[in-house]
Amino acid sequence: MTGERRGKRIDDLPGWARRIHEEYGSPKLSDLNDVFHGPLIDRKSGLRKDDIIEILLDARALPPEVEPWVRGVLVGTSRNAVEILDEDGDFRSIARDVIVELRLVTHLRRPYIEDKELLTFEKEDIRRRSSLHEQAERSADGHDDSHLWG
Repeated sequence: MTGERRGKRIDDLPGWARRIHEEYGSPKLSDLNDVFHGPLIDRKSGLRKDDIIEILLDARALPPEVEPWVRGVLVGTSRNAVEILDEDGDFRSIARDVIVELRLVTHLRRPYIEDKELLTFEKEDIRRRSSLHEQAERSADGHDDSHLWG
């Protein structure tokens, strides 16, 4: 991420980002700001789910007529890709290898540790994944030994 974030106020947002902000429910942006200075415990920064972002792609990886900027809402990240819902509403998974720059336009959610909804989701997702993993192990082994201890 480079320099100063653009979306401190709704008036600072470009038109495409303002539309996404309104569709999201128009949260008060000043409550979601990063904090880079002050006591360590009070600092908050980094990308969050649902952030409005801009990604500059390596032009060498694109056909000549394709716009190198991708803009939209961060849906998620993985080891190899950044997933967004772009400004046209299309889901895009972008390989990290072709990302030159990623700019945060504005946050739309609270920091991770303060976001009760996101923490609840993560907790439920961990339970669901654990259950699926156990089912897959039982299916692969061909027997169910979940009733055994130790």
